[in-house]
Amino acid sequence: MKLFSGSNNLPLSEKISKIINISLSKAEIIRFGNSEVRVRIEDDVKNDVCVVIQPTSNPTDTNLMELFFFCDALKRQEARKVIGIIPYFGYARQDIQHRNGEAVSANVVIRFLKAVGFDKIYTIDLHNEATEGAFSIPFKNLSAMPLLAQHVAAYLSKKGIDAINPNNVGILIPDQGAIEQGRQFGELLFKTTDFPLAVVEKRRDAHSLNKVTSFGLYGDIKGKHVIIVDDMIVSGGTLIAAVDYLLAEHKVKSVYAAMTHHDFI
Repeated sequence: MKLFSGSNNLPLSEKISKIINISLSKAEIIRFGNSEVRVRIEDDVKNDVCVVIQPTSNPTDTNLMELFFFCDALKRQEARKVIGIIPYFGYARQDIQHRNGEAVSANVVIRFLKAVGFDKIYTIDLHNEATEGAFSIPFKNLSAMPLLAQHVAAYLSKKGIDAINPNNVGILIPDQGAIEQGRQFGELLFKTTDFPLAVVEKRRDAHSLNKVTSFGLYGDIKGKHVIIVDDMIVSGGTLIAAVDYLLAEHKVKSVYAAMTHHDFI
């Protein structure tokens, strides 16, 4: 097996390389002044299974094109199989039409991944698990919830908070799409299926989806330490507004965020 790293998160690739004891193979990545990118494979990969690690976070378009070129270059060098490791899957939030006339961008990216020759794709905490149905090549959506639950429990314990006591701690889900992630996180944290779980209803501005105009809350977490669980944070504006809302309207003791991806802008 040959392991390659895109340019978006080389430290991550180096850590993975060290853990699995496989050295990173050589590739040349050149960026031109007009923002175009060129990828050249420098190692012999004929008949090899090749793995490319490349999160497609900000700048998403640039990192996606680099990933496509990696696969094309490997296939041209007669790699037997090319597997994409995409921890953060760019455009995953654009998985449906919010308004008439919009593209379903997540599906476009999925078609491109197949077209350039990827044989299998792995990602972590895809924004909407239903998106998996759009793939016509093997696809695996891994979960970071076990790791997050472990770290949150240790962190709260250091702060003197009994993290596994459901009378003391509650889980907040920022929207309906993250309910299963929140349930999984809660079950891992509390070691039971019976724990406080609340869901936020958000109304967004139709013309600026980063702007939330109002909140509603379903579930009882009043007076508890609250953990907000989600797959990603981008601007942080919604998270800050939600925290202010919880503190003012529901008198929670404290608020923590456990999120898989940060793609700050």
